[in-house]
This record gives sequence, structure tokens and C-alpha cells, in this order.
Amino acid sequence: MSSENTSCDCGHDHGPKHIYIYSPSSAVRDKAAFKRGIKRLQALGHEVEIDPDALASHTRFAGDDATRLAAIHRAAASGADVALISRGGYGLTRLLPDIDYAAVARAIEGGTLFVGVSDFTAFQNAVLAQTGAVTWAGPSLGADFGVQGLPDDIMEACFDDVLSGHGEGTGWRMPRDKARPGAAPTEPVPPALPQEFEIPAARLWGGNLTVLSSLVGTPYLPQVPGGILFIEDVNEHPYRIERMLTQLLHAGVLAQQKAVLLGQFTNYQLAPHDKGYKLQTVVDWLRSKITAPVLANLPYGHVATKVMLPVGAQVELSVQGRDALLYWGHAH
Repeated sequence: MSSENTSCDCGHDHGPKHIYIYSPSSAVRDKAAFKRGIKRLQALGHEVEIDPDALASHTRFAGDDATRLAAIHRAAASGADVALISRGGYGLTRLLPDIDYAAVARAIEGGTLFVGVSDFTAFQNAVLAQTGAVTWAGPSLGADFGVQGLPDDIMEACFDDVLSGHGEGTGWRMPRDKARPGAAPTEPVPPALPQEFEIPAARLWGGNLTVLSSLVGTPYLPQVPGGILFIEDVNEHPYRIERMLTQLLHAGVLAQQKAVLLGQFTNYQLAPHDKGYKLQTVVDWLRSKITAPVLANLPYGHVATKVMLPVGAQVELSVQGRDALLYWGHAH
């Protein structure tokens, strides 16, 4: 993803923000990245508060369930401008029945932006299902702000725009549709995307596909008829991506959407057994199964260049040729 085809619709109103760092999922193993992330946020002028158990460890988790649950509730009570996770991994689905959703919703109403990625999808969708409140899909501390060298400039700009109240949308360019010579006649032929269309109002939701599909059949998967669903994943072979999409398809989730936005699917390896089956095969299959447009290359996922997306907010989607614009105005 290059900066030439990704943008945040923004303005800049720089002012120091209170950022609360906590660990609701896996234990922080890369302490150096954690410290670099803190220093980077401080260098940007922010006041950083670190949860007392941010570096706790219990087997693979950042403390036992009670410890991580308490950290979430401290983040909600912190009065911070931003509650930012240290990292993803796994652990939040264990906590969903015990989260004080009313307290989280009050914090959001009071101006706290809950920001995270990956495993944080479970928290975000549970909050949306239980309260209707908006959270933000975006960076985490270690993997994004704690990189060696400088963090990705687009990620940082999008984060800054949302913090300063000016994050109003994001634009990106979709890949060209490539003719696939030699495709077997039995392969699904997806309908061509319309060259130009608009979806004037729909609720944006989604996140990590693995986590999202694990919420099917629970009270923590929001019901979003007429929504715009965005998904991404990491370390998942395309057939696993298809299997999870099949679950959402058979559960009736995909048929209710006005559009599906495909983020970045990274760090997987194809195998000789695939014989030409790849991620594009899955995209074509999906397009043959639902009538809603399936748009690729959303700059979000387990990648350096990631935009901020308001989970649960009303958005507009505009497509002209290969250019897509997602607009939400002031979502908080």
C-alpha cells in the first residue's frame, strides 16, 4: 500500500491528548516495542498513562481474565481521550460476558475513543451489539507506534486526524480487474462491479474475519441489516478465508450487507496442492454468491499503512471507477 493511493480526509488541530494504554488480550512480549510506542506518542505531544497491568503476564495472556477485565474497566473510567490497546493476539472473547458495557458506553459518550485492531474486533462488535456505541478500528501501540524507525506516516496521520476531531473519511484505489487466462469454465464468473455508485447511508462494522466469525451465534455479533462490512486477516490461507466467509454467508450475514470491503489479507503461504486456487479465487467466489459489491484493497489490516475506521458509525460510500471514498463526517 503506498501513500499515493490512500488518503485520510482531514484537517489538523494539534493538541496534546490523554492516551490510556492497556492490555486486554495477549501478553506483551516485545517490551522494547512497547517502550518505543510510548516514547513515540509522547514525542507527538501526548500525555500517556500506562495501565498498572499493561505488562502483566499469565500463560499467553496479559494477566488472568479478572486482571484484563479490570484493565478494560480502568480504561473506561480513565477519562482519557483515547484508550489504546498495547497489542492484539487472543483473549477478549473470554471476557465478553463480564464486560460492563454500560460503563464503556458512558466513557464513549464522554469522549473516550476506544482504538484497536485484530483481537480487539471481539470487544468492538460486542460493544456495538450491546450498546450501539462507536469504537475505532485502527492501530495498536507496539506493532504500529513501536516499530523500529519511524511509524507509517499515513497510519500516524489518520490517528492524528481522528484524535483532533477532523477524521472525516478515507479514500483508496482498488486494484484493476485482471483477465484470468486459462480459468476453468467451472469457476464462478463474478459480476462486473458498476463503474460508479453511491451508498448514501449505512452502518460500518466488521474487523478481523477470524474473530468476527467466532462471534456468529452469540449475543456479541451485531445485527447490521443494510450495513457495510469490512474484513481483514493475517496468517490465514485463502481456503480458510473462504471457509469463514461461508459461515457468514450461511448465517445470513452477508446477504444483508449493502457492500463488503476487503482489507489486507497478509502473511499466508500458498501450497502446491492449491493448483491455482488463491485469494482472488475467494474474492471471485464471494462476488458470485452475493449481490452487494465486494470492494478490495481497503488500507486496513495487519499492515503498516492502516486507516482509522469508525465501527458502528453511519457512513457514506462513493465509488468512481477504481477510486473508493468512505465518508463519515464527525463520527464522535
